Amino acid sequence: MSPPDRVPDPPPDPPRGTTVAQLGEFGLIGHLGPRFAQGAHVFVGPGDDAALLRTPQGHVVVSTDLQVEGRHFRREWATARDIGHKAAAQALADVTAMGGRTHSVTVGLATPGDLEAQWALDLADGIAEECAQVGASVVGGDLTRADQVMIALTVIGACEVAPVLRTGARPGQVLALAGRQGWAAGGLAVLGRGFRSPRALVEAFWRPAPPYDAGPQAAKAGATAMIDVSDGLVADVGHIATDSGVRIDVQTSAFELAEPFHAVAAALGVDPMRFVLGGGDDHALVATYDSLDAVPDGWRVIGSVLAGEGVTVDGQDYDGDRGWDHFAQ
Repeated sequence: MSPPDRVPDPPPDPPRGTTVAQLGEFGLIGHLGPRFAQGAHVFVGPGDDAALLRTPQGHVVVSTDLQVEGRHFRREWATARDIGHKAAAQALADVTAMGGRTHSVTVGLATPGDLEAQWALDLADGIAEECAQVGASVVGGDLTRADQVMIALTVIGACEVAPVLRTGARPGQVLALAGRQGWAAGGLAVLGRGFRSPRALVEAFWRPAPPYDAGPQAAKAGATAMIDVSDGLVADVGHIATDSGVRIDVQTSAFELAEPFHAVAAALGVDPMRFVLGGGDDHALVATYDSLDAVPDGWRVIGSVLAGEGVTVDGQDYDGDRGWDHFAQ
């Protein structure tokens, strides 16, 4: 069986001001489908009842991520393209954290009828651009009407070697991090106060930069446990500690705080380290390794695995901001 022809070129965008209700469900689908390039593993992409994929041998990795307007994003804070990048990055990072690579994505979009259609098309462009960074194809999805914008992405990937779970940390190992950490949290704090600078922090919040190559790299290097930092460093390291039955100590001396952290912290009257320990939207990776020598290039050792339970910071119990809880905030 051979893959079908690639999707056609997209039709011209509708006039500015056209709403999704005016364009209609199938009219919007007609504009969305051609925006997503299809990889060679896709037999049937957008347009049929379901996508048909060629799956590789080995482990198949699947995850779903949901974004709700007012809860996870605000249209007045970011462009639709930025929101698309962020939504896709957040979902793609989950497969990366298993040591895998995403090859296929489906997108669900719920929207008010008076939303400008161009906003939805710009959102799609952002999703497509982020997915292209890992070579993933958007192979389908669903549209419906709702009182607020909601975006759901399901990501499907594969692991070349055994996936890395949260359960393999053992006393005597080291904790290491790949990617930037705390930058997005600083940007969120700035936006929450109605400002748009320091620009570097705000842009980090708008467009996360997960270290997509670091997950498979860690798996091949023998990482024993791994997670992406989506809800907060202390919170997510805590998941590894709980699932592995160990204590993990995070060392603040391992982090060098750039000038924008100090500027925002001084303006808000807070410790800049709170952005690092409590921030999650950068989607960095943290993993445990058997020894310092096992840590790959590009990773930074930030702590150690010990006997006990929970997470400590510099050897002490931590009572600061642990990060995001979807139902407590």
